[in-house]
Amino acid sequence: MDMAKPSKGLQRAELARRTGANLETVRYYEKVGLLPPPPRTATGYRSYDGAHERRLRFVLRARELGFSLEEIRALLRLADEREQLCAEASRLAVTHLADVRAKIADLRRMERVLKDVVAQCGDGTRPDCPLIDSLFRDHRAR
Repeated sequence: MDMAKPSKGLQRAELARRTGANLETVRYYEKVGLLPPPPRTATGYRSYDGAHERRLRFVLRARELGFSLEEIRALLRLADEREQLCAEASRLAVTHLADVRAKIADLRRMERVLKDVVAQCGDGTRPDCPLIDSLFRDHRAR
């Protein structure tokens, strides 16, 4: 005898718990169309299914990788349409990788500047503050 129960839909809080998302995040992604609206039960509760959970995990992972909502929307469209999936997805990834590399370069520059300023501060007993002075300077003029 098969004791397995039919799959019951998930309420929003359970979907959030299972994916590690914040409840408001789930609500937001649904509002902006990254998650399709789930059907409702007879009592009016949203009933999310495995496809919603899979899609939410996709969105959350893409956000972890720094993809914008528009980039995620494009990736989801590609996944839904399954046409030229890899070529177009690769193009999006190459563009995003270039953005990530630019951000890393910016972070390295920021690290060097902050390291220099912290070294100039010494033990913090200077009458002037190199950090404050540095922030007032227009570094683009150099």
